[in-house]
Amino acid sequence: MTRWYVLVEEDTRETRYADGAELRLHRWKLVATRGIGSTADEAAAEAERLALRHVPAVIARHARPGDQPAREAYLTPDGAWLVTVRQRGREAHVRVSVARLMHRQQESEEPPPPAPSWKERLRKTF
Repeated sequence: MTRWYVLVEEDTRETRYADGAELRLHRWKLVATRGIGSTADEAAAEAERLALRHVPAVIARHARPGDQPAREAYLTPDGAWLVTVRQRGREAHVRVSVARLMHRQQESEEPPPPAPSWKERLRKTF
């Protein structure tokens, strides 16, 4: 059974200072992954719902109860939503897309190599 997901990415910003200049660094960060079901239509409907309702963290931190931010939502030809959310001079971008999980692998670690014996350490020293 194929499992469909809705992925929500936010354009995160970080401000750094170098040589007296302010640098605003942007990067897309995956902030939510929702397993939806077995059909692409279910996932597309949930993606639309999230595109029209998701409030990015940079906006949510400063929101008051009952606030409704301004929103522009664009549906791209590949089915992803690109959303601009604005409130009180702040602006954030969100990308909502539908995807199938094609591969999953659990993390594994090699056991550490055995510690050298005192004889081997002595040989390396001399």
